Amino acid sequence: MNSNKNIIELKNITVTFDGDTILDNMSLSIRDGEFVTLLGSSGCGKTTTLRIIAGFLEPDAGEVFFDSKNMNGVPAYKREVNTIFQRYALFPNYNVFENIAYGLRVRHVPEAEIKQRVSEMLTLVNLEGFEKRNIAKLSGGQQQRVAIARALVLKPKVLLLDEPLAALDLKLRKDMQNELKNIQKALGITFIFVTHDQEEALSMSDTVVVMNEGKIQQIGSPIDIYNEPENAFVADFIGESNILDGVMRADYRAFFSGKEFRCLDSGFAPNEPVDIVVRPEDVDIVKPEDGMVKGIVTSVTFLGVHYEIIVDIGGFKWMIQTTDYAAEGDEVGLFIEPDAIHVMKKSKYSGLYGDYSSYSDEMDQMSELPEDDEEE
Repeated sequence: MNSNKNIIELKNITVTFDGDTILDNMSLSIRDGEFVTLLGSSGCGKTTTLRIIAGFLEPDAGEVFFDSKNMNGVPAYKREVNTIFQRYALFPNYNVFENIAYGLRVRHVPEAEIKQRVSEMLTLVNLEGFEKRNIAKLSGGQQQRVAIARALVLKPKVLLLDEPLAALDLKLRKDMQNELKNIQKALGITFIFVTHDQEEALSMSDTVVVMNEGKIQQIGSPIDIYNEPENAFVADFIGESNILDGVMRADYRAFFSGKEFRCLDSGFAPNEPVDIVVRPEDVDIVKPEDGMVKGIVTSVTFLGVHYEIIVDIGGFKWMIQTTDYAAEGDEVGLFIEPDAIHVMKKSKYSGLYGDYSSYSDEMDQMSELPEDDEEE
């Protein structure tokens, strides 16, 4: 894996549709052999980005480079890229072997080589012995594997995956996440994966690209994106976050919730207004007299491994995830270590997220309904 070499570069890409800006002057570099995930909610531009790379769509402005060659105007079939869609688009009247072999036959590859390459792919996706199986008789996960094998048998330099696991149930989805990561490692080719599922993005990727409103909000490793979000949108979109209004009194001194806290951040102007992020799992519930701040427990949900406890502190509802129990109505203290406090600059997303006063599991589930054929 040559991680220094960029295989794909998008430079100042703009796409408009019916007067709406879908991608807004977007630039992105993707390294050879990298597993990159474009993450965002429906309509943020991630599928459009994939279609630009694939050659299904031409940008209104900007340039697409592939191995340093300008690809503007080069049709999809002439790009060393293959795409797997949410609907796998397998041929129902062909068996497993013929589905995988289809692209090779179109390219007039000799029969002996077809047999060898299809056989290698069946081994790679754990479907040996399924050659003659009818597509309709396969499970969702098996159909998924056939789609992967069919795309990879053509030896693309880049594989594009557009929400390919969305139709699978949770357990199968987790298995396929591991499998895709293993396949990508084994082949060493670039995977560009599109999802709206944060957990999927964090567990599979080398690099996560968080998108919203046609713009990239942050690019980084899963750990960086989670621990060091750049703005309130990223902090809220990736996992749960308490996001509070604060002021940086000085380097390493943040004021929020009516109190000054030590933190590890510096480089802000004296008394600069900021957003403060504290992850729910980084807060300890202690006796009121031992807490840095204190408040009243307004709700407690048991989630198997931990409790999710909402605490009202001066009208702001904090979420705390802890193995310690506290009852509704209890007065509790919160203890927060300096490294649990993350300070972000104010942005257009400030004040929109991070208070759990209207929080309920039901709301969460509604926002996680599967998206159907995202039109961006």
